[in-house]
Amino acid sequence: MRRIYPYFTLTLLVFLSTLIVWLPFLIKSTQFAGLKINKSGFDYLYRNYDGPLYVTAAKDFYANTPKYFAAHLPFYPMLIKGGRELMNIVGLNGDGLGYLKSMISVNVLATVALACLFYFILRKFKLTSNPWLLTVVLLFLPRFLVVRSVGAPESIFMFLTLASLYSFEREKYLLAGLFGGLAVMTKSPGILLFGAYSLVIAEKLLKTKKIDYKWSGILLIPLGLLGVFLIYWKQMGDFFAYFNSGDNIHLVFPFSVFDFQKTWIGTAWLEDVFFYFVLYALTVITLWKTKYRSFFYFSLVFFLATLFIQHRDIARYSLPLWPMAVIAFEKFFTSKKFLGVLALVTFGIYMYAWNFIIYNIMPIADWSPFL
Repeated sequence: MRRIYPYFTLTLLVFLSTLIVWLPFLIKSTQFAGLKINKSGFDYLYRNYDGPLYVTAAKDFYANTPKYFAAHLPFYPMLIKGGRELMNIVGLNGDGLGYLKSMISVNVLATVALACLFYFILRKFKLTSNPWLLTVVLLFLPRFLVVRSVGAPESIFMFLTLASLYSFEREKYLLAGLFGGLAVMTKSPGILLFGAYSLVIAEKLLKTKKIDYKWSGILLIPLGLLGVFLIYWKQMGDFFAYFNSGDNIHLVFPFSVFDFQKTWIGTAWLEDVFFYFVLYALTVITLWKTKYRSFFYFSLVFFLATLFIQHRDIARYSLPLWPMAVIAFEKFFTSKKFLGVLALVTFGIYMYAWNFIIYNIMPIADWSPFL
């Protein structure tokens, strides 16, 4: 029972913390904590970017959608479709909102899985003396609180990434490749796992001069990307639909986010981005000496890629680095000082979440394409 209890409490925490995010919209409050919410309702959660776009992909699986939807990779839509079918079976789709309900349900359940996996890894690898508290810290990064409460693939991607890293460190290379391949089918940066593992293998080769043919399991990662391209070829008639989907590949040059004139930036108020860069640079440096080499190399490769992103939402794009930062600075994040401050600003984190959700909505007048 003691072994199960932390997983139960983390599951409960995910559900309760998400419910608090949903609260103003569930009760249809038009004034909440000083925020004005016009025509308040749960559709604010449904309308948050980019959730409905994944629902569109889930409905016909790219068969009749513009190539723009190829930017939204297929694993999350597959889970949405599966969740909707399950709801039909158990009779939870009486109002016809099955796709939208599934979009959010899948994300919340993926967050539960992520929290439990993170806690398990912390304990298994003895990365901290306070694994439960450190997992709580993981869950309350403000930007993560938002994306795990609406329709978004980040929780799924982070779960698959951590599952792949854990499997690699346990020398279960086939599993590492399988989880990595699914990560690539969720979000394209999953391919960076292959680069990180290649660097670990190169380091091992330099030290041991021996080849382990089990390493070939990581080839499932690029095969996952190939699978995405084959799906697009079959459904859209374009093998390279992802690259032809419009302005969605934001890799330009280092620190290109600091350009207010670009489409996906539009502001010069970017001090927060600088602090994310500092945090994750320090994460890479701190993990340099860890014996879990894939953690270091993944942090290094992902951080370097993040420097090239020309998009305002660096906080979201860099989320896969957040678990690595929490691990790197576990003593700080579990200190009484930090936990006291976290408790003090928790309401502020929720204010951020409510404000962001009210702002970040798609202008949907006709819901029929999403039902």
